[in-house]
Order: sequence, then C-alpha cells, then structure tokens
Amino acid sequence: MKKEIIVQLNKTFEESAYAQNGVEYWMARDLQRLLDYDEWRNFLKVIDKAKLACSNSGQNVSDHFVDVNKMVKLGSGSERRVGDYR
Repeated sequence: MKKEIIVQLNKTFEESAYAQNGVEYWMARDLQRLLDYDEWRNFLKVIDKAKLACSNSGQNVSDHFVDVNKMVKLGSGSERRVGDYR
C-alpha cells in the first residue's frame, strides 16, 4: 500500500475520534464506515471478536466497549434510535 494512502487513512481515523473528560474514543458505526463494512450486522461480528480478545487479555470488556444509543435520520426525514458502541 502506498505511503500516501496509509497517511490519509490514519488521518481519517484520528479525525473520527471523540473526546470526553480527557478520554479519546470512537463510535462503532463510524468505524464501520471507515473500514468499509456495508452492513452493521457484519460489523457486529468484528466487535464480538474484539470483545473476546479484550476479555482473553484480562481486560474488563465494559471498560472498552460501552453500549449507547443514537438517533439516525431516515430517508423520510424522521429519526430512529439505533444501537452503537463507544
């Protein structure tokens, strides 16, 4: 992979981060798009594997994966609540 592409991908990843009380985090649905997963159900499998790896390494999963809900706009202009991870 060309260095320019790697630099751009890293920049995009870092620009997608949020911060709260000095803690940096990403939203899973944002990462889904960055990693080119078309469907949330497929990306949930990746999240489940990441949670398992976290647990297997002795980390508390709830310290790294926080269930949240957010509102997304629908084509009709209305909004719907969807699950996400912080």
